[in-house]
Amino acid sequence: MSLTKGRCQCGGVEFTVNGPLRDVVYCHCKMCRRLTGHLVAATACAPSHLSIDRSGTLRWYASSAEASRGFCGNCGSNLFWKPAGGGHISIWAGALDEPTGIKAAAHIYVEAKGDYYTIDDGLPQHIGGEHDVRLPATPAAG
Repeated sequence: MSLTKGRCQCGGVEFTVNGPLRDVVYCHCKMCRRLTGHLVAATACAPSHLSIDRSGTLRWYASSAEASRGFCGNCGSNLFWKPAGGGHISIWAGALDEPTGIKAAAHIYVEAKGDYYTIDDGLPQHIGGEHDVRLPATPAAG
């Protein structure tokens, strides 16, 4: 079983993922770009695999009817994206301690990308969102 740790910049939020992480998906939607200042690079895990070890400064913002975003109320680090329907929780890849063992996999919402950059890394590009890119299979208990 893989174990990955992460945190915000100031250490007010610390977390552990005890399970597989999805490879990184780059999100180019307008909301992600506006909330972070650029595109988002996110991995994801099953909600049951995420443990928030230190949460004193963790804040949640309901950015839409579809999802909430978790961030540090002290340093402002963006950390999580949680869909209202559950199923997974996205984690900003830059918040993870290295080595992560993950790699870049795809781009989503490419139709909404900023006009100031190009996407030319050869990864698959999707019109639309998370439904196009699946989580890794959860290993069977045992």
